[in-house]
Amino acid sequence: MLVAACAATSIQPNSSGVWSHKVAMWSTSADGARRLARGADSTLERSGASAEPAQTLLVVDPSKSFQSMVGFGAAMTDASAILFEQTLSRPARDQLFSELFGRKDGGIGLSFLRVPIGASDFSTSHYSLDDVPTGERDPALTHFSMAIPDQAQVPALRAVRRINPEVTLVASPWSAPAWMKTSDSLVTGHLRPDAYGPYAHYLSNYLDAMAERGVPIAYLTIQNEPHFEPKDYPGMWMNAKDRAAFDGKFLGPLLAKRGQSTRLLDWDHNWDHPEEPLAVLADASARKYVSGIAWHCYAGNVSAMEPVKRAYPKKDAFITECSGGTWAPDWASTLGWMTDKLIIAATRYGSRGTILWNLALDENNGPHDGGCGTCRGVVTINRKSGAITRNLEYYVLGQASRFVDVGAKRIESTEAKDLVDVAFRNRDGSIVLIVHNQAKKPQSFTVSIGPRYFSTKLPAGEIATYVWGGR
Repeated sequence: MLVAACAATSIQPNSSGVWSHKVAMWSTSADGARRLARGADSTLERSGASAEPAQTLLVVDPSKSFQSMVGFGAAMTDASAILFEQTLSRPARDQLFSELFGRKDGGIGLSFLRVPIGASDFSTSHYSLDDVPTGERDPALTHFSMAIPDQAQVPALRAVRRINPEVTLVASPWSAPAWMKTSDSLVTGHLRPDAYGPYAHYLSNYLDAMAERGVPIAYLTIQNEPHFEPKDYPGMWMNAKDRAAFDGKFLGPLLAKRGQSTRLLDWDHNWDHPEEPLAVLADASARKYVSGIAWHCYAGNVSAMEPVKRAYPKKDAFITECSGGTWAPDWASTLGWMTDKLIIAATRYGSRGTILWNLALDENNGPHDGGCGTCRGVVTINRKSGAITRNLEYYVLGQASRFVDVGAKRIESTEAKDLVDVAFRNRDGSIVLIVHNQAKKPQSFTVSIGPRYFSTKLPAGEIATYVWGGR
C-alpha cells in the first residue's frame, strides 16, 4: 500500500488523526544525477488564505475519474527467468524481487508482468509447448509439456507472487507449434486453417497449467506482433480477419465453455496500424470475447490509441511491450520519451498499465537466440559477478509504480506548455501526480486541487512524482 511506501515521509496523520497538508516529492533528473530521489516537501495552502503565485497552473480534479489501473512492469522472458534462477543466489534473487515487486524500504512495487508462451527471441532455444518431429502432427496435444517453463519461468513467477500477490500476468505466444503452421516451422508462417481448433485447445491447456502452478493468467493475447514474421526467431502472421475468426469462433467459445476467466486482448503490436484492432472489434463474434487492445511502441504514435478507445470506450487498453536499448543511449531524451509516451500519454489515452520488455538481461544483452542483440533490460545482471545494475527503465517505471496502487483511478488533470502530467487517486484517497518538465529551463508552477494548492519548481527535463493526502 502507498501508506507503507510513504511511511518515512511527513505525510502522516497528526495526533487528532487528521492528515497533514504536506506534499512529498520524488524525482529523476535529466542528467541522471538524481534517480527516484526524495526531494523537499511542499505545503498545501488554502486558496485565498495568502497571496497565490501568478505562474503556470495545473489543476487536479479528483471528482472526475477514469480507468482503474492494473499497474506497471516488464516481461518475465526466459532470459530474465534464467538470470534470476540460475545466476543469482536465492537470497540475492529474493532481495531483488522484494525491491522490484514490494514497496518496503524503497521498493518500486511492479505489479504487471508479461509472460511469453513458448520461446521468444529471448530464450536459449526455439521451442513450443507441443513439439513433435518434423512432418508429424499432434492434434490431440498428447505431447503438450510445461517442462521448459517449469525450469525457470514458473519458479520465478511463483517467487514474485509470494512478494506481491496482486501481480497481474498477461501471456503472449510468439508462435503456434510448428506442426500447426504453413511453414512447418516456428520461424515465419501462418496458422493452418485446420489448426484453429487445436491451437485454441493449446492455449486453453496453457492457461490451466499456469493456474495449477499458482500463477494464473489474467489476460491473453493470441499472437505477439501478428504483422511481423521475423527470420531468425519464432513468429507467425495473423491478419485481422484471421484473428477475429480465431477469437470469435474458436478460442472465445472454448474458454467460455471451460469456465476460464482469462480475458482476451487483440493486436499486441505497434501504434502504426490502429485499423487492425478496429477491424477485429468490428466483428461481432470477436468483439463478444475480446476485452481490450494491447499496444507496442516501436512504430507509429501513441495517439493512435485514442480513436480505438473512442470507438470502443468499454474495451481496455494496455501497453504490453516497449524496450530500451543501445540505439537510444542518451539518458535525458530516453527518460523523457518513455515517460511522456508510455506513462503519461498512454494512460491519458485510457491504458490501464504499461509493460516494458525484458525485466532482466545480462551484461551482453542476453541470453537470446535470434532477434534483438541491443535490447536493454529493466535491470542488468552480470553473469560472472552477480552485480545488479538498475537501468533507466527501472526509474521510468518506478516514478509511477512505487506510488500508484493497483486499483488506483486516473483522475482529471490539466497540462500546460512544456509541462505534461497524469494524476491518480489511490484506494486510500491519496493523490499521485506525475509531471515532466519538457522545457530546457527550470519551470515554476502551481498545482491546484479543490480549495488548496501548492507551488513547486522543476528543473529542465526532470520527472517528478508528487504525493499527498490519504487516510
